[in-house]
Amino acid sequence: MRYIFAISGPVAVGKSALADQLLQRFSSYRISTRQLLIDTGCPNERDALIEAGKRLDSQTGGRWVRDGIARYVAEHEGKDVILVDAVRTLPQIAFLRETYGQRLVHIHVAAPLEVIKKRYEERGSLADTGMIYDQVRADPTEAGVWLLNGKADRVVQNHNKDAASLLALATAGLGLFPLEPTPSVDVIVGGQYGSEGKGHVCAHLAPGYDVLVRVGGPNAGHRVAYPPYDYIQLPSGTQSNVNAKILIGPGATIKPSQMLKEIRECALEGRSRLVIDEQAMIIEDEDAVIEAGPLESIGSTKQGVGVATARKILNRGVQPIFGAKVRLARHHPDLRPYVGPTARHLEDAYAAGSKIMLEGTQGTGLSIHHGSYPHVTSRETTAAGCLADAGVSPRRVRKIVMLTRTYPIRVGGTSGPMGKEIDAQTIADRSGLPVSQIERTEVGTVSGKKRRMAEFDWEQLRRSASLNGATDIALSFSDYITAENQNATRYDELSAETHAFIAEVERVANAPVTLISTKFDRFGVIDRRNWR
Repeated sequence: MRYIFAISGPVAVGKSALADQLLQRFSSYRISTRQLLIDTGCPNERDALIEAGKRLDSQTGGRWVRDGIARYVAEHEGKDVILVDAVRTLPQIAFLRETYGQRLVHIHVAAPLEVIKKRYEERGSLADTGMIYDQVRADPTEAGVWLLNGKADRVVQNHNKDAASLLALATAGLGLFPLEPTPSVDVIVGGQYGSEGKGHVCAHLAPGYDVLVRVGGPNAGHRVAYPPYDYIQLPSGTQSNVNAKILIGPGATIKPSQMLKEIRECALEGRSRLVIDEQAMIIEDEDAVIEAGPLESIGSTKQGVGVATARKILNRGVQPIFGAKVRLARHHPDLRPYVGPTARHLEDAYAAGSKIMLEGTQGTGLSIHHGSYPHVTSRETTAAGCLADAGVSPRRVRKIVMLTRTYPIRVGGTSGPMGKEIDAQTIADRSGLPVSQIERTEVGTVSGKKRRMAEFDWEQLRRSASLNGATDIALSFSDYITAENQNATRYDELSAETHAFIAEVERVANAPVTLISTKFDRFGVIDRRNWR
């Protein structure tokens, strides 16, 4: 237990609004002083409860509230907040403070008299009590409650604010909302044109994290060796870390049929483990139809992501001006069981000191702003774009791991410039790998198209490392340097040529190569990190 919140305030001031927000937002338990009186044998009747409270105040000097909550506090010690609703006298508060010290926070809810009188009348209290508000306020105990605002740790005015604002004011500075950013988020991004092996590396890293976050859409697939799976919408560590919370950010675009397929196949049905942000965009069937023809010229995977993104921007008015009316995740009946505000879960993770991995999709060279327009995707693919899509502050970032292949690829066809192109046979001749193995590998996970390949682009590495602020480099397809690397399990077992290549990568990127993929296998990553 971090805090005991003792709430006070006049009748009809709206204490319940604050109490309900606390219960919804934090791991909390509510102790009603009404229940404490019932525990003593008092009938659950208004007049009897009032008289019992006054009698106990007189007999115990107000100690009965502290004594009464003791067993509830012991039973719910694991909660962040124990809520006492409500205290009514200074002696009651004094005994609580004597026992719980700085963990006790006395919050007084206040409002102007005329506002309270109006609320009292509107909620039908006259019929319930048989008294007008002035009569209720004339009671000595109730009159004393009005004076507690001068003694409380914090006073929240409840006449011109919504319930969420009451909560923000009541809890400010207590650390329940983690506003002091501690770096706990590691971002995994592609440094080339996608297909750098993010899925393979993310599945390897996932067991070290408490929360896995993914952004992007179904135009990028991440293939994982163990358990074998092609992730299109979910994070690539979903099955390699079955205890991690899974979050899909508000900037994601969702193809419902694909998302539901992955939910089913990854055994997430009916689980609270997955949260899809309520503002994630739904791709409609006609979005893919619109993309099918015109975007063939840029090598698009034609999944409807770009059209859906455009609709989210353009169709903010009453009438759609392009394509179908916008549907967000919260509007889709089949996704609704998994929908919620991911920002809340991220804040909970920050407060708990959890480690978070944010998995980007595609690659820096496909950035709509920094790639070779128009041969780009519909979103910002750098670390900054991933953070924005997920709703994560840059000050939360601990590491930015940038994936780079030994031979970059692009989607087959007219997908844009890519340096000096080569073919699979050239790589086979250099590495000693069978050309058939390379050709089987170099097929798009989503598009199914044969990929174009090129020599390593050192300027692209430099620029991508600069754009992303890479702290670490993950090098994939080291077996394309030499097939012997497939047998390496330690750095010193890699070939001399590979060591030389890695040294050049580190110099150009100004970041260490801490992860090296040797083969597409459960144990196919050499991990040189000095951080976990």
